[in-house]
Parts: sequence; C-alpha cells; structure tokens
Amino acid sequence: MTRMINRLTPVVVIFLSAFVLAGCSGVFGEDPREQADEAISEANKSISEHNELFDEARSTYADVKQKIESGDDPSKEKDDITEAKNTLEKARQDLQDARESLESVGDLDVDPAVKKYAGLLSEAMDAQLTAEAKEIEFYGILEEDPALEDNREKALDLLSEVGADYKRAEKTYDEAQDLANAHPQLIEAAPKGQ
Repeated sequence: MTRMINRLTPVVVIFLSAFVLAGCSGVFGEDPREQADEAISEANKSISEHNELFDEARSTYADVKQKIESGDDPSKEKDDITEAKNTLEKARQDLQDARESLESVGDLDVDPAVKKYAGLLSEAMDAQLTAEAKEIEFYGILEEDPALEDNREKALDLLSEVGADYKRAEKTYDEAQDLANAHPQLIEAAPKGQ
C-alpha cells in the first residue's frame, strides 16, 4: 500500500486512498460508496494541486534562506518571500477544498470504518491547515524583517508551533493509514503516481 503522506522536512504532504467499488451498481451519485469514492477522488485532485504549490513555496523559501545565509542583502529577497507566502496561501486553499470534499462522507450510508477514515483525514488536514497558516504568518514576519533582526524570537516560537502542528497532522495521517491497512476490503491504496 502506498504511503498516505510524504513528509518533506518538516512538510506533511498527503495522498488519500480510494474506495474499492467492487459490487457497486446504479447510476453515479445514487450509491453511497460511489459518492464516497467521488469525494475521495475530488479530494485527491485538490491535494495534488496543493502539493505542487506547496513544493513551489518551499523551494522559493529554501532559495531565499540560502541567499540570506550566504550573506546576500536580506532586503533584496522581500519579493521572493512574498511569492512564497502567496503560493502557500494558494496551496492552503486547495487543501481546504480537499477537506471540504471529505466532509460529505460522514453523512453517507457507508461502513463506519470508511467514515472514521474520512474523519481522521479531515482532522489531519485541519492540523496541517493550522500549521500552514502559521507558516504563512512566519513568511509575513520575514517580509517585514528578512534578517529577523527585530523579530527573531517571535519567528522561532512560530516555527516551533508550526513543527508541532505538522507532527500532529502526521500522527493523525498515520492513524488513518493504520485504519486503511486494517480494512483493505473497504479502502485501497491510492493509484501509483499520486
């Protein structure tokens, strides 16, 4: 089974599993399992878009950090910091869309394990969204003070909170993965390449 998350120091990037639809019949949208599968599929699309933007934002931030650490004038990096912040804000919207796609699963007439799985994923996404919001706040501090001459402690405290939130998200994603592994007849691995 493919991993549900791919942690890129200290980033949590997720992929969801899809539901097994063997034995399902009827017109799309009428069968609760098909509705759940559609919700997961929509979430996967949003997550894929999130992951691309997230990686882009992190790459831009890594470049800025390297330039500042090598002695470049931090004030020259303000535009790149703003770009990273804006890109991460767009990525967050995609993750929020994914979370919204999963909300409908709790109201469907599907196996309780499927509902719990979707609930755990939603909980993990909430933790990740909290972490990303704080990371955006960190980028905002960098925009105003790229060398962190006046806001170093606040920035470090914020990064500590970000790390804790990402760990909480990862733990909950792991719980969802364990649940999926315990119910392979209901929840299958995400397609390869996702």
